[in-house]
Parts: sequence; C-alpha cells; structure tokens
Amino acid sequence: MKYIKQLKNNKSQILESWLKKQRDEKIAVGISFDEEETREYSEQIVNLLIDSIEGENLDIVNSPDFYSLIELLKEVSFSRARQGFTPRETGNFVYTLKETIFEILVKEGDQQPLHFFVALSRIMDNLAIHTFETFIKGREEVILRQTDEISEISTPVIKVWDGILALPIIGTLDSARTQTVLENLLEKIVETESSIAILDISGVPAVDSLVAQHLLKAVSATRLMGADCIISGIRPEIAQTIVHLGIDLSQIVTKATLASALKHALRVTNIELKANQKK
Repeated sequence: MKYIKQLKNNKSQILESWLKKQRDEKIAVGISFDEEETREYSEQIVNLLIDSIEGENLDIVNSPDFYSLIELLKEVSFSRARQGFTPRETGNFVYTLKETIFEILVKEGDQQPLHFFVALSRIMDNLAIHTFETFIKGREEVILRQTDEISEISTPVIKVWDGILALPIIGTLDSARTQTVLENLLEKIVETESSIAILDISGVPAVDSLVAQHLLKAVSATRLMGADCIISGIRPEIAQTIVHLGIDLSQIVTKATLASALKHALRVTNIELKANQKK
C-alpha cells in the first residue's frame, strides 16, 4: 500500500522529529536528557513499528507481528518507572510518536484514507496501553520494595546486653507489619539465646484494640520461645486508652520508658552495673 511505503521511506525523518519532541518536552519540564540512550531505544522502536506494519495486519491490533515491539516498550517503560518518570511523561512517550507519524504523513501531500489513520491510531493506542500498564507494574514493584526496606529499618531488633533484646516499634502496627516484627524478633531470640525481649512502643502514635491484640500476640509468641517480654514506652494517653478498651495487661511487665525496662531486665537477669569511681 502506498501509505505504508511512505512510512518506510520517511523512517529517518520520523525518528528525528520524534527525538526533537522528546527533547523539547524534557527541557520544558527541566528533566535531564540523555540523547545517546534515548536515540538508541527510540530508533529500535521506530524500526520495529514501521517494519511490522503490513497491509494484512493493519486491522489486527494484537497481531503477533507487534510482539517484539510491545516487549521493547515494556522494557523501556519499566526502566522509566524505576527512574522516577511520571505517568504523564510515560504516556506522552508513545503519543508523541503517534503525533509525529501523522504529521509527516500529512506533509506528504497525498490525502491518506481515513481507514488507514483510524487503524494506525488504534495500533498506537494499544501500544500506549501496554506501555502504561507496564509502567504501573514497575512503580508498584518500586513501592513494594521501598515498603519492605522501610519496614526492615523501622523494626530493628537490638541486642542491648547478653540475653536481652530490645525492639523499638515506630509507626502503626497492622497485621502484615506485626508478622514482620514477630519473625524478626523470634529469629533474633533463637540466634542470641536471649531470655528477655523488650517491646518499646514509645514510637507508636496510638493504641487501639487491634494494635493491643497484635502486641499480645507478640508477647505470647515470645513466651513460647522461652523468653520473657517487657512492654515499655506506655505514655499516659496510651495507658488511658488501654484501660478504656478493657484490655488486660496485668500478666505482662510494663514500663513507662525503655530505660526503666532495661533496668528491670538487668535486675531480673542478676546483672549489676557499677559506676566507675574516679580517683
């Protein structure tokens, strides 16, 4: 078909015009532009797209002829998601290519059949959808990885003395986070053969019935591992909330501060600290 031949004859012009649109867009929003890298994958995309379009597959949006192009777009989109590109920038990445192709075909002077423009538009829109879906998956993976890293950082199990562990909890406890806290704590108890674990909740903003249940589960699991548990960091407002909710912590040692809990733990383990007397 004549219009497909025009695409193939104007391949280099399409590439240069598309690169200019990408460059102008990034400069406008103040994003650094790696021209060499952008040219490399842009050229691959233009070549794959134009070489894949044939008269027989023009009306088949999900034709196997476009699979290699779709995989390349997914790879580029996933990379952009990890680099922090916005959804708008990722969407415009494909739509500026579509705009470029239409502009060049119109400049050729011959009036193209409406059917061709509609079919080509559907193909480009389908490519954009694949690109955007992959971008979202890439962003979700980044968020999940960051969430796991933050969770690890916010639930460190610290060996404060031989046989004594401390777990300062920062932020709200939910079911998933409680599971992480328990796993880290129990593994550390086994590893260090500790007999006392201190759960410090001074960094927990509020305690409701659900948070209290998670704390009780942590205490029970700790006891099953043969270690005693002390809860510290109970502020006056949290104490009032616990009493108001009718939660029974009478069987658990509680302290107002981590220092008080550590002092109690040292006393229970018969460890005595003496100040160094200067002569």
